[in-house]
Amino acid sequence: MSKPVDVLAVFTPNEGEFFRVKLALEIAVERVTEEPGCIQYEITDAAQDRIVLTEKWESTELLDLHLGGPAVQDLGESLSALLARPAEVTRSDKHS
Repeated sequence: MSKPVDVLAVFTPNEGEFFRVKLALEIAVERVTEEPGCIQYEITDAAQDRIVLTEKWESTELLDLHLGGPAVQDLGESLSALLARPAEVTRSDKHS
């Protein structure tokens, strides 16, 4: 297995959709924190123009399993019409 992976995801809600985006993320947090390999999955900053989700996973493999799982699929469906642009995601195991 690989080393722990840090993830930072920034969500930019459409105007007037901040609370719906935050609620969808809060529901996801409740589900994801129970997944194997999840060390941290929490909203660490929330302003009207952006919401930051900070994640830490035991390994790249477990993060990839999470990304293909139902919680991420459900979150994507919930957020599909609420975001001004796709989430900006930075992973410590991926270099540009």
